[in-house]
Amino acid sequence: MTTVRQIMNPGAVSISVRDTMQTAAQQMRQRDVGALPICDGEGHPVGIVTDRDIVVNCVALGHHPATATAGEFAQGDELRTAAADDDVADALSVMERYQLRRLLVTDQGRLVGMVTEADIARNLPAETTGEFVGTVCEQKLPIPAESGAG
Repeated sequence: MTTVRQIMNPGAVSISVRDTMQTAAQQMRQRDVGALPICDGEGHPVGIVTDRDIVVNCVALGHHPATATAGEFAQGDELRTAAADDDVADALSVMERYQLRRLLVTDQGRLVGMVTEADIARNLPAETTGEFVGTVCEQKLPIPAESGAG
């Protein structure tokens, strides 16, 4: 059994719910990443903020990144995580089901890493990676109602 710990990136750096979106953007730029876990004061993940959150949900809506906090914009209403010792197949199943490109990894509830599409591509067979990308990137568009004309 391959565990999540075996393929995860253990270097996931987090920010606090009180950190500003500007701080998040600076950390992303400095570390060349597109997302950061948001943790409480004890290292428990409570959300994730992406570069898209900063642009689309903060700046584009007129909020100021220097004063808006990561906690205000965190994607974490139903935060999905995996335990470090879970089978990687279970983690992939969660990622596919919820169309997640990143999955935070915990050990006893504390953040220890993150699994990304790149981690999957580097560590799993090409067929598994292809199926994963196809499922996660699949658009779930609404089915248009049939028109009465015809």
